[in-house]
Amino acid sequence: MAMNSITEGSIGAAIEVHRQLGPGLLETAYRRCLAHELRKREFLVVEEQPIPVVYDGVHIECGFRADLLVDRPIVVELKAKSAIHPVDKAQCLSHLRLMQLQVGLLINFHEVKLVDGLHRIVNHYQGPKPTAS
Repeated sequence: MAMNSITEGSIGAAIEVHRQLGPGLLETAYRRCLAHELRKREFLVVEEQPIPVVYDGVHIECGFRADLLVDRPIVVELKAKSAIHPVDKAQCLSHLRLMQLQVGLLINFHEVKLVDGLHRIVNHYQGPKPTAS
């Protein structure tokens, strides 16, 4: 499935969850409900996907987890807070870099209109360039 179709489907599912539940619940409730809604729409969903840090060739488990991984190429990070801060966007981008993925959605369910809490995050990181010998 094309990446745009996955992001559009994920946003549609998030809107449906928000329409039914509204703002004010905990992030875990939204994560579980969104995962259920995505599965109903026949997406492959992994909840709380561990994200290792690879440093100097060593995989280091640091406790990082992506809230949802949708059809493998899309990371969905969920928030339930009064406002999205730059650190939230940086966290989503870091998850994309560590997982070597390109597109993520940062969704804040605490908004009255969910569209105000939707952020598409794109990873343009290419990794270190090989050095000439």
